[in-house]
Amino acid sequence: MDPAGLGAALPAPPAHPRRLVFLGTPAMAVSPLQALHAAGFEIGLVITGPPKRRGRGGTSTPTPVGLEALALGLSVSHDVADAATAGADLGVVVAFGQIIGRPVLEALPMVNVHFSLLPRWRGAAPVERAILAGDERTGVCVMAVEEGLDTGGVYARSELTIRQTNTAAELGAQLTELGSTLLVETLRSGLAAPEPQVGEPTYAHKLTSADRQLDWTRSADELRRVVRVGGAWTTFRGRRLKVLDAVIDGAGGEPAGAPAGVLDGNRVATGAGALRLVTVQPEGKGPVAAADWLHGARPAPGERLGEAAS
Repeated sequence: MDPAGLGAALPAPPAHPRRLVFLGTPAMAVSPLQALHAAGFEIGLVITGPPKRRGRGGTSTPTPVGLEALALGLSVSHDVADAATAGADLGVVVAFGQIIGRPVLEALPMVNVHFSLLPRWRGAAPVERAILAGDERTGVCVMAVEEGLDTGGVYARSELTIRQTNTAAELGAQLTELGSTLLVETLRSGLAAPEPQVGEPTYAHKLTSADRQLDWTRSADELRRVVRVGGAWTTFRGRRLKVLDAVIDGAGGEPAGAPAGVLDGNRVATGAGALRLVTVQPEGKGPVAAADWLHGARPAPGERLGEAAS
């Protein structure tokens, strides 16, 4: 019986697959593709997202996985249905970003490299959500692909410590390297029956602009996590100000008991503690050291970040 309650059980993959279809799209999926190719696995087809047009009247650019597949001399498709007719006996999915329907899964068993310790952080943004939640550990799972969202059993997993200084980009790079190694080792050693996921599932919904907005009434620790994820922003005099890097101020306490958001040099009062700005990007301009931005902006005493335009 299908544990997700979605119908008859899907076919199990062979213990030692001989020919693969690789499904992936972003840069995070390039290293696993390279690792499979370098390990000597036969990759009959690579399926990736369609090319994107860059700029007005610009040419179409393949996805990072599409570019790497072409460089390796592999056949490329943008149609998921082609996986079923590629003559493969296993599909390998890494950050594909598209729904894989049951008819394809019935024709071709698949495994997925997922960047979390399932069942924690099922879904689209496991790396970012782990940082925002303050998780101390994360990892990679090689799991069976089912119709449910990251509900399949786990063939293998490997853990990693999240350092308090890790950005999402840094953590993602570490997980990609870890996942590439785990994937090759798992396929080489053979796919036994996967272990069911155990524990309470949590969901890693894709981050929105609102998730990245700095609410200065929150603690400095929480705000620093938002900065580490990337794309953090606030406002200054009604215009958007990106905060590219910031550190928790070691002095402790709010600047002179100031309300949340008040600037004292590059130190910003928060709901608990203070955050020291390191690199910012004013709207319509490039990144700049916070000290240089402050020299030009010249905030008045008591002026705050995050206030709407008057």
